[in-house]
Amino acid sequence: MEAVITRKVHSSMGDDEYLRVTVGRVGDRVVAAPLARGAGVISSLARADGIVLIPAGVQGLQAGEKVTVRLYRTPTEIERTIVCLGSHDLTLDLMAQFLAERGSRLASANVGSLGGLIALRRGEAHLAGSHLLDPASGEYNLAYVQQYLPETPVVILALVEREQGLMTARGNPKGLRDLRDLAREDVTFVNRQRGAGTRLLLDYHLEEAAIPSEKVRGYEREEYTHLAVAAAVASGRADCGLGIRAAAQALGLDFIPLFHERYDLIIPREHYASAHLAPLLELLDHPAFREAVEALPGYSTQPMGKIIAETG
Repeated sequence: MEAVITRKVHSSMGDDEYLRVTVGRVGDRVVAAPLARGAGVISSLARADGIVLIPAGVQGLQAGEKVTVRLYRTPTEIERTIVCLGSHDLTLDLMAQFLAERGSRLASANVGSLGGLIALRRGEAHLAGSHLLDPASGEYNLAYVQQYLPETPVVILALVEREQGLMTARGNPKGLRDLRDLAREDVTFVNRQRGAGTRLLLDYHLEEAAIPSEKVRGYEREEYTHLAVAAAVASGRADCGLGIRAAAQALGLDFIPLFHERYDLIIPREHYASAHLAPLLELLDHPAFREAVEALPGYSTQPMGKIIAETG
């Protein structure tokens, strides 16, 4: 199936590369969103809808470039796929399971909250997950939606509240208490990528505490999901990282709670009102789904389904 790639991809010129992608139709285009790369990334094998060949001698792909996808799924499945790009959250994985039981599909790729807004601006997704804190107002997402999607009417729909904090090895061997400990010379940190809501949350509170990022060992080391940060801590590659309680518990880490935040779905109005997204929106009122989300450590469904704002 012909598709357009959603973001720039670099590739070694020396070998053929098989890039795993999620695929769905958004408007009149089929889009292919690259998944995490590397032979050890088992989750991307399970989530992939197909592969794109980047031939030897080609340095990579440009965002918006047309590609041929070798599909793992049928074209019919691709047509009923809901595409979500943006911030990583475990609720999306649960949502995908529940939707699959109801004959619909949710395909998501983690590009960070800002990356999700940019994908919406380009018409590459039906919705985006976002938790971008505006330091000026203390509110989530609205200021960034107005900045990055000024011409696109959207609905900002609350999904969950969740707990963020420091993930550290079992027993907290470094005796960490709060973000001020990140300035210690004996503490190594692992960060999220630029544009991630967790990265912006960290930067905001480092500035509040008058801690320069240069004082944080490992500030430049980046991972793309909460679970990847947790894995870096669990493997001993870092002493700690900022992430959600559920990721810490999944990998048997200690968790030092610091903040509560709201995670929203940003949905262009044309998709919000469409039959294509109806199964997803209906799921937000389903008792079994809410119960499954509440079972995730550090999660609350109290705001789920509430319209925070509408633009345009």
